[in-house]
Amino acid sequence: MSKKRTQTGANHHGSASDIAAEQDEQVPASAAQDAVATDAADAQDAAEAGTEAQAAPDTAENDPLAELRTDAQRNLEGWQRTMAEFQNYRRRTEREQQELRQRAALDTLTRILPIIDDFERALDNTPDDLQEHPWLAGVALIMGKFKRLLEEHEVETIDPVGEPFDPNLHQAVSMDDSDEVESGHVIETLQKGYKSDNTLLRAAIVRVAN
Repeated sequence: MSKKRTQTGANHHGSASDIAAEQDEQVPASAAQDAVATDAADAQDAAEAGTEAQAAPDTAENDPLAELRTDAQRNLEGWQRTMAEFQNYRRRTEREQQELRQRAALDTLTRILPIIDDFERALDNTPDDLQEHPWLAGVALIMGKFKRLLEEHEVETIDPVGEPFDPNLHQAVSMDDSDEVESGHVIETLQKGYKSDNTLLRAAIVRVAN
């Protein structure tokens, strides 16, 4: 009886020890597996992070949208330069055409000046008995049209009597003594001159005091 109990007790104690041993062996194994799994996850995360870090610059450099935006900006700047150059060319061409038209108009008016001289001389030397004649009024109207034509093109008359002689605007045909006009000043205008802005159409022909 006592031997059986002893053996039974021994078997019982042996079984408990074995269970404890098995539990002790299972706990470290589970912890080791968890540690290995954690290390593996960390390694995988680190590898993915490194891959993304390496891939980011390549993606930025090879981004097709970035290249398209760069090309679009380059094309826009080129178009803007072309438009600016075209606008400058158009303004320059318009200015040149306007200057040519003005020059042509002034050349035509220069050819008309002798006719205006004739009308003025005719009106200045009209006999007294014709001062009220309708024909004379008609001639004066024609002369008025010529003057308005000159005004439309901003043509100014040069009649420098009493003014200092200016070789840029006047042409002296004689130097005469004068008690009424200072030396170097115009005594008489023999033929009026005309200018438009800075363009001289015809110099005034004058007599100058000594």
